[in-house]
Amino acid sequence: MPSRRLAVLCVLAGVALGLGCFTFRYAQGWSYFSNDPTACVNCHVMREHYDGWQKASHHAHASCNDCHMPHAFIPKYLVKAENGFWHSKGFTLQDFAEPIRIRPRNLRVLNDACIDCHRDLVSEVADHGGEKLNCVHCHASVGHGPQR
Repeated sequence: MPSRRLAVLCVLAGVALGLGCFTFRYAQGWSYFSNDPTACVNCHVMREHYDGWQKASHHAHASCNDCHMPHAFIPKYLVKAENGFWHSKGFTLQDFAEPIRIRPRNLRVLNDACIDCHRDLVSEVADHGGEKLNCVHCHASVGHGPQR
């Protein structure tokens, strides 16, 4: 009886691993480990954001990862893993909101990236009265062009 349970468990684990590997390959999973902005348009819902970025002021200076990922190695890949999970779930189950919206946690990452890159300009006001600046409140069009 224990060997039968083990066999069933192994088959289930094999099926889960096989489906996971197939999905990772089909979704071009390795591309998300790069810094290539075209990886972001693997999903059709990002096309408008990518096109907007190409016309926006930061196009020549920042890629998607520069703004949307922490700059430190380990936090960067932790956020990539978390986002990868939520993106995979959303696109697999088709339960994502359209138009897509940035999650509060990712907005904090974005804001921290703004402050990090522009620290010479904003160091005096970055922590305004104990409240952190919300850069995109005034500069929403910088990354992806004018609001649609």
